[in-house]
Amino acid sequence: MDELNRTATAAGATAGRARRSEILILPNLLSLARIALAPVFVLMMVQHRPWPAFIVFLVAGATDALDGFAARTFKLKSNLGLWLDPIGDKVLLTAAFVVLTLPALAKPNALPFWLTALCIGRDVAIALGALIIVRQRGKRTFPPTLAGKASTICQVVVLYYVLYANAAG
Repeated sequence: MDELNRTATAAGATAGRARRSEILILPNLLSLARIALAPVFVLMMVQHRPWPAFIVFLVAGATDALDGFAARTFKLKSNLGLWLDPIGDKVLLTAAFVVLTLPALAKPNALPFWLTALCIGRDVAIALGALIIVRQRGKRTFPPTLAGKASTICQVVVLYYVLYANAAG
């Protein structure tokens, strides 16, 4: 029995190291950085510091390009990364859309409410659809599509433009 406990403990420790090592790969760290930068971006906007907010958003956006590049180039794709990357995108973009819709924070150029509602509503609809599919069919992956990537790029370009216009005055 003692030998069985040692074997089970060793297997658990190995699994724990594997989970930690999956978290600590470069693409996942970049996705986590993007998630961590979202509240920093919001804070800069709340403090009416448009240039720092623009720079934080720019850096956070760069992590999105870099995490995918690192995952493909260095073959560092992971199951965790399949979730972290889109979550990082949605956290950052949702924060930016909400903040830039509030006229008190998005001076002089605020986004129209309908645009923010449309972008966030689209993401909610996609997430609910994915949840329904997972519940009906079990665990699944949802690889990114060209249309989804194009939509995200358009959203980011709009946000960069408005942030830059607000910072430049």
